Amino acid sequence: MIRELAEVVAIKPGIVVVSTQLKSGCSGCEQQRQCGAGLLSQVFSDRRAQFEVPTQGAFSVGDQVELSIPEQHVTRYSLLVYSLPILALLLTALLTGPALNFAEGASILCSFAAMALTFYGLRCWLRYRDLQVQQLLSLKAL
Repeated sequence: MIRELAEVVAIKPGIVVVSTQLKSGCSGCEQQRQCGAGLLSQVFSDRRAQFEVPTQGAFSVGDQVELSIPEQHVTRYSLLVYSLPILALLLTALLTGPALNFAEGASILCSFAAMALTFYGLRCWLRYRDLQVQQLLSLKAL
């Protein structure tokens, strides 16, 4: 299970709205003051994400809660988001290049268009799936 701390910011019937602090990967490095990524993470340090979690528990605004989601779902969606666009790019390049004898420029444009369409399709599909992913989240009061 992947766990994250959050704060309850609103309550609706059957739904709790939580807010989490988005973290950068540069929080513990010794070179944080000299590194460009560390400096940027300090400038944009107040980034928060808010989302709704269905629950039957009794929570109040300001409560600290622990969100958890099974790791296999995060892995599956990460694999989709990273691999499908690259796969679309490569397959389109193979189909439009040697197989259909497109010009090199047209093959490159078609490949990038296929990759962009895959990103757009995944974005639409994952927005639809958000409702089902929210069902996988579990809340626990701290």
